[in-house]
Amino acid sequence: MIVMKSTELVQKAIWIAKELNTYYILGCFGAPMNEKNRKRYTNNNDFNRSRARLINNLKPNVFGFDCVCLIKSILWGFSGNASATYGGAQYRANGVPDVGANSMMNTYCKDVSADFKHIEIGEAVWLDGHIGIYIGDGLAVECTPKWENKVQITAVGNIGKKSGYNTRTWTKHGKLPWVDYSVSSNGTALPKNDTSIIEYKVVHGDTLWDISKKYLGKGNRYREIMQMNNLTTTNIYAGMTLRIKVERR
Repeated sequence: MIVMKSTELVQKAIWIAKELNTYYILGCFGAPMNEKNRKRYTNNNDFNRSRARLINNLKPNVFGFDCVCLIKSILWGFSGNASATYGGAQYRANGVPDVGANSMMNTYCKDVSADFKHIEIGEAVWLDGHIGIYIGDGLAVECTPKWENKVQITAVGNIGKKSGYNTRTWTKHGKLPWVDYSVSSNGTALPKNDTSIIEYKVVHGDTLWDISKKYLGKGNRYREIMQMNNLTTTNIYAGMTLRIKVERR
């Protein structure tokens, strides 16, 4: 079952890394760190118990992830909703199973390769026990207790180091079976602007209809925005960047 386009997966991963407060919590797939969830996750495994003091100091607007749970949470519908138990994600939604990093790569991923010359955006990048998402331009999004102890953007060492980013060298990469890669490429996740394209950052309460009415003159032209951003549903979320082709007069 295809859940989303590769560009959607990448855009949401970048949004989580850049816009949300996150923290590495083993076995956590987007849960906001309210009192109930802090209690839940400081008692569910030895790793989290060893970091109980740190976790208990987190605020409710911090969302917990681990490496593979970041990918699963996005595919399970994570929306950054701090009022929902798992930030909007629903356990095992959309036919995506609850599997570990090694199983996700070695059992489920397709076109697996150790050659990073032709990696496409939205592919999973993997080394034993750890997994991330390739977002283009030699970068990946991963959740790790290393470096910043959160969801972060890092350089893919197999492609080359990048100034300002920590570097991780991965073992192989592969295509997630729940993601449509037909629109992906080897370049950056978001193509550069041209003179007729603007980028709009979604805020709380926005709908595609309202955005279309504001920038295209008619609400019923929202499908043009969907097509431009490779969206398969009308669901959008605060912090998401939409590219809109406007008509210059």
